[in-house]
Amino acid sequence: MASYLEIKNVSDGYLSKVRQDLKFKTGNFVWKIFFNIPLNPATVNNQNLTVLDSSGKPLKTSISYNPETLAIEVSPKEPYAQGESYFLHVNKLVESKGGQRLKDEIDIEFSV
Repeated sequence: MASYLEIKNVSDGYLSKVRQDLKFKTGNFVWKIFFNIPLNPATVNNQNLTVLDSSGKPLKTSISYNPETLAIEVSPKEPYAQGESYFLHVNKLVESKGGQRLKDEIDIEFSV
């Protein structure tokens, strides 16, 4: 399957966990971030998960959490621009239901 996003950079230790599973090339790529324990849904929000363009401007995104699959979905409200670089940032304030926060922030730089 062809790669439609170019993953340019990933936080140390997370590169092996980033993969593409795309069926259609669109500018509305949805990031799915899977966890192995249930999360506190109150910490899954636009302050703790952001997508920035190359100038550091935040994009409008929709953030949702599925407690059945333990996955966060980050989808753009407007299509990503072809040839533009973006940064997906997950800060350490995302926490489990038990109150444990992420050990490290996660940053993924990608281009469309």
